[in-house]
Amino acid sequence: MSILTIENLGFHYDGVKINVFNGLNYEFEAGKIYAVMGKSGAGKTTLLSLLAGLASPTEGRILLDGKDTANIDKYNLRSKHIGVVFQSYNLLPHLNAFENVLLSMDVSGKKYKDKKDEASEALEKVGIEDDEMKRKILKLSGGQQQRVAIARALSYDPKIILADEPTGNLDGETQEDIMDIFRMLADEGKCIIIVTHSPVVANRADVVYQLVKPAAVKQVKRSREKVKA
Repeated sequence: MSILTIENLGFHYDGVKINVFNGLNYEFEAGKIYAVMGKSGAGKTTLLSLLAGLASPTEGRILLDGKDTANIDKYNLRSKHIGVVFQSYNLLPHLNAFENVLLSMDVSGKKYKDKKDEASEALEKVGIEDDEMKRKILKLSGGQQQRVAIARALSYDPKIILADEPTGNLDGETQEDIMDIFRMLADEGKCIIIVTHSPVVANRADVVYQLVKPAAVKQVKRSREKVKA
């Protein structure tokens, strides 16, 4: 059953007549990893911004559990339903790993039984150990920082994780480790949508889409399910 649906989605920037893309249609399901690929300028990051509510479509609509996201408060969309992971991590360097996750939980406005315990559990889930939780961000490796960024996105238990080139700054082994985390999360029922240039990420996804400028997204590969005619 789909959790996120794109219907005839189109987008263009103010003052520009040509759409970044036109007529995108797809349903994203819980429990699967989706990879979105394409050349520079094809609209990958724009699509992610639209899904995250950071921009609004100029055509069509995006449905979350059947509800048009245009009618959902964008702050609530990002703080309760959708978690975002960035290539550059976007962590606060003056805070340690634990504090970064705790701050995200505070901002979300969600009620927790024990906020500190749940922050620790989120970090442990992605492989951050106790001593690493207390380190300032710049004292952590790139792979550790990305794990913290994923824990931060998980901290308010969103249904959907959007990731923009989450392995772009990482070596091959660490890239595989991060994909192991995403696979674990998908197996637990999360919908994972990743913008990537990486063949490694594409090979680990359940469904791969290729954005073709300036027309539509098309499915080019499924690694874990059969394509039905």
